[in-house]
Amino acid sequence: MTRRAALAALICCGAAAVSAGCAPTIHLEPQPAANDASCADVSVRLPDTVGGLERIWTDAQATAAWGDDDGAAVIFSCGADTPTPSTLQCVSIGGVDWIVDETDQPKLLLTAYGRAPSAEVYVDTTRVSSNDVLDAVGNATLNLEKTGECTTPDEATQVEEDAPTTSGGAG
Repeated sequence: MTRRAALAALICCGAAAVSAGCAPTIHLEPQPAANDASCADVSVRLPDTVGGLERIWTDAQATAAWGDDDGAAVIFSCGADTPTPSTLQCVSIGGVDWIVDETDQPKLLLTAYGRAPSAEVYVDTTRVSSNDVLDAVGNATLNLEKTGECTTPDEATQVEEDAPTTSGGAG
């Protein structure tokens, strides 16, 4: 291809990108097990919209994001380490159990519990309901192997006093 033809092709591609609108790509780091075949299965089943927010391109394997002109409000990643039992709140939505980490309120880190590999969803709750998000991504997350489930404090296994407890939440 001549230099002139290459320049013409570049200009045409640039004009097409401008007329179509330039969607940003969000830089994310993949989770440790992002290359697990289950994560590929999950990734292709993620919805185009979540809570009225459109999907945004990401540059890491087994990740997804949804947002608007203000950026991403939801970030999903598959291939996370399977969480250990926790005293954090655990909710069940759409057949998937999720550990709720409220450390960064009003943003929540929601980790699929009892799934291998696990998935994580980071949600800005000022922009979208976490329940709507989990309902939207739950169907895809069901494709991860189920290895456990949340328990109530009454169902938790009693352990000796010198060992850490797992009552409440995930366990």
